[in-house]
Amino acid sequence: MEQAFSSLRELALRMPYWEECAVLLGIVYLLLAMRQHLWCWYAAFASTSIYAFLFWDVNLLMESALQIYYLAMALYGWQQWRKKDSIENNTVSLAISTWTTKQHGLAIAATLVLSYLSGQLLADNTDAARPFIDSFTTWGAVLTTYMVTKKVLENWIYWFVIDGICIFLYLDRGLHPTAALFLAYEIIVIFGYLKWRAEWREQNPELRNARSEAL
Repeated sequence: MEQAFSSLRELALRMPYWEECAVLLGIVYLLLAMRQHLWCWYAAFASTSIYAFLFWDVNLLMESALQIYYLAMALYGWQQWRKKDSIENNTVSLAISTWTTKQHGLAIAATLVLSYLSGQLLADNTDAARPFIDSFTTWGAVLTTYMVTKKVLENWIYWFVIDGICIFLYLDRGLHPTAALFLAYEIIVIFGYLKWRAEWREQNPELRNARSEAL
């Protein structure tokens, strides 16, 4: 199995423009996710399939493993966004939600602990590049991807932090198109957050009423 995987990876990496293709699909995913379009999960599945090979090739082992998780979450996200509400023109209406301060605190604490443990494991037993940074961005992305599948508003804030760190990580490993992609992500994330927040307020008219009364 390992030999078959290695042969497939070598074949894929010899083909030109794979990174650029993954970058394009990544942008398509984020733009569709910002619009809450069901097809974002198809773009996510294709992009992460490519990145699984690319990250393994540059010794970003946690990032490569993360892509397998992304593949599973693309299927789960598609199912979650699709099942709860009616679909019209491939758009979905699963309501946007928010997390409490306690939920955020527990999520961040768990991410930091797991990042340290897996980073130490990689540093002691592998030749992984930047093991602690690699682990932090991986576990942070695991958490944040789950938030996206549940349409938690604050996922955009988490992505802004994670993507900023990823830019450094990818530049360090020579993945310049991917670093440029994540720079574009930083801009798109801002608009995504504003768009989701506006819709969340529309879904919660009591918030608008409370704001009007305060004014």
